[in-house]
Amino acid sequence: MKKYFYILGSLQAFTAIGAIPAGIAFLMDTTGKEMGASPEILANSPLDSFLLPGLFLVLVNGIANLAGAWLSFRKNRFAGHAGVLLGVALNLWIIIQVAWISLSSILQPLYLVIGLVNTFLGWKIIKHFAAIKNQQW
Repeated sequence: MKKYFYILGSLQAFTAIGAIPAGIAFLMDTTGKEMGASPEILANSPLDSFLLPGLFLVLVNGIANLAGAWLSFRKNRFAGHAGVLLGVALNLWIIIQVAWISLSSILQPLYLVIGLVNTFLGWKIIKHFAAIKNQQW
């Protein structure tokens, strides 16, 4: 079980390390040009700038994943819940991204798999703590 916490925490830290700089870059230049993106790729989305994607990257895929990693590395009883929640959020982020701007990077399937693994490991950790609780009764 210990390895699940470390794998989950590592994936969450990896996600955060990639998301925070990208999110900050989009917040500093909401046109996306500094990141090599153009506003035209947002044509099929309800967005007209990269402000909301930048905020999501920093807050959810960044800071929230850092908090999740901290919970995981401390083997906190809420690490599993954070893993499931953040895994689902990451998967939704990627699915929506691909629907709006198409499959445009190898990172999209990579992060989809990371989101699925986060969700699975989070679920396993939740089940582990539920089993411990049931043994105490």
